[in-house]
Amino acid sequence: MGQWLDSITGWLTLNPQWLAAAVFIVACVECLAIAGLIVPGTVLLFAIAVLAGNGALSLSETLLLGFLGGLVGDGVSYFLGRHFHQNIRRLPGLRHHPEWMNGAETYFHKYGIASLLVGRFIGPLRPMLPMVAGMCDMPFPRFALVSILAAAGWTVAYLLPGWATGAAFRLPLPAGFWPEAGIVAACLAVLLGLSLNSSLRGHRRATGWIGCASLTLLIALFIGYPHLNDFDQGLSALVQEHRSAWLDETMVRLTQLGEFKNMFVASALFTGLLLLARQWRHALFVGITLGMAAVINTATKLFFARGRPEILTDPLSSFSMPSGHSSGAFAFFLALAVLAGRGQPTRLRLTWLLLGCIPAAFIALSRVYLGVHWPTDILAGMLLAMSVCTLSLGAIQYRSPLPPMSQKAWWLVLPALVAVLGFIAFSDTSQALFKYAY
Repeated sequence: MGQWLDSITGWLTLNPQWLAAAVFIVACVECLAIAGLIVPGTVLLFAIAVLAGNGALSLSETLLLGFLGGLVGDGVSYFLGRHFHQNIRRLPGLRHHPEWMNGAETYFHKYGIASLLVGRFIGPLRPMLPMVAGMCDMPFPRFALVSILAAAGWTVAYLLPGWATGAAFRLPLPAGFWPEAGIVAACLAVLLGLSLNSSLRGHRRATGWIGCASLTLLIALFIGYPHLNDFDQGLSALVQEHRSAWLDETMVRLTQLGEFKNMFVASALFTGLLLLARQWRHALFVGITLGMAAVINTATKLFFARGRPEILTDPLSSFSMPSGHSSGAFAFFLALAVLAGRGQPTRLRLTWLLLGCIPAAFIALSRVYLGVHWPTDILAGMLLAMSVCTLSLGAIQYRSPLPPMSQKAWWLVLPALVAVLGFIAFSDTSQALFKYAY
C-alpha cells in the first residue's frame, strides 16, 4: 500500500490542479458501498488533505469538497439499496462476503437512525449503512437529513487534521513547535489508547482509570504549560493566518454557545428536565459534572492568572487558563453523550462519546481562532471536563451501573436542548463580532 499511496500523492504534488477533484473522489469512494471497504480511503484522505493544506486549497474548499463527496457516496449507496433491495446480496463482493452486509443490517435494525449517525465513524459500517437504509425503504428525506449531519461531522474529523498538518509545514513556525506538538500529541494518544483499551476490554474500573489519567495529564499541563510556549505561539499563528469574514461569523456563533450565561441556562435546563422526568440519578450526574467543572475552572483560572493572547484590539479582562468555554462545552456534551450510551454495547458508547466531543471541540477551537485563548488553555479545559465527568460517573455508579434513560425522557430533554442551543447560536451576533474584531 505504501508504494501505491506514494505514487498517488507524488502525482498530485506535480499536478495540484487535480487536488480538488481528488478530495471529492476519495471522500465519495470512502463512503461508497463495497468500494469503501476495499480502498484505504482514510489514509488517502489524510495524505491528500496534507497536500491541500500546503497551499493548494483553502480550508473551506477542502471541507466543502469532502462534504459533497461524502454526500454523493451516501446517496449512490442509498439508491443502490433502494433499487435492488434483497437482490443487493448478489452484487460482486457481497456475494463472497455476506458478513459485510449482515453486520450492517443487524446494526441498522438495532439502532435505526442513530446507526447512520454513529456508524459514520466506524470504518466497516460507514459505506454499508446507507445501502442498508435504502434496502429497508427508509424515507429519503429522513435519510438525507441524517446523512447531512453525519457527513458534516465526519468531514471535519477526517480532513481538518491533515489540512492543518500541511498548513503547519508551509508556514515558518517557532523552532520548538514540532517537538512540543509531538509531546502534546503523544500524551493525548496515550490517554486515547488507555481509554479505548480499558473500555473495550471491559475493565470494571475503566471509568476511574480514564479519570485518573485525565487528571494526571491536567496536572502535568498546569505545571508544564510555560514550556509549551512555541506550541502555543505557532498554532495560534497558524490559525490567525486563515481568518476570513465568513468564518469569523461562524466562529462567533459557536463561541456564543460556550458563554457562561448561555452554558448556565442550557445546563440548568438539562438538569431541570431530568428532574422533571424523574431521572434522579441521571440528573445528579449531570448536575455534579457541570457544576464541578464550572467551580474548578473558575478557581484554577484565578490561581494561574495567565494572560490572554495579544490579538484582540480590546483584550478581554479575565484570565485565560483553563478555558471556561472549553471545560463547559466538553462537560455538557460529554455528559449528554454518556447518557446516550447507557445500556448500549461498548463500541457504540465510545462512538457516542466521540460524537459528543465534536461540537465541544468546535466551541473550544473557536476561542483559539478568535484569539482569546491559547491552545493549551482549551486543552486544559478539555482535560478538566474529562476528569470531572469520568470521576463523577464513577461515583454515581459506585454501587450499581447508571441505567439507560427512558425514551419518554429523551423526547422531553433532547428537543428542548436543541431548541435552546439553536436559539443561542442563531441570535444576533453584531455586538459579538465587534467584541472579537482584531
